[in-house]
Amino acid sequence: LSVFTLLSIFAVPKVEWLGATEHDFGHLQQGEPVTHLFEFKNISSEPFIIDNVRTSCGCTAPSWDVEPVESAATNHIEIVFDAQKKGYFRKKIMVFFSGQRKSEKLYIEGFVK
Repeated sequence: LSVFTLLSIFAVPKVEWLGATEHDFGHLQQGEPVTHLFEFKNISSEPFIIDNVRTSCGCTAPSWDVEPVESAATNHIEIVFDAQKKGYFRKKIMVFFSGQRKSEKLYIEGFVK
């Protein structure tokens, strides 16, 4: 296999996001957690697992199934945001799927009153 072939194999996406990869919570109350589900579908021919989900701060907590996601199946990642500081926020969430080198990026934003 050539280097180009290997790179193209790793570049093939495993998921299709069902809906937006960004979510705007709008105006929030400080100290009242809010939740959003990012849904996806396995578009590869093989099952995979979610290896890790990293957030840009401790105020954003992800949760996900540890079971394999079968080919053509749908699943979701739950994000809970607990606003501690007032003002505008935009947080990045990086999702790592097994066998995919590059993370998928999700974003949440809003304004805390």
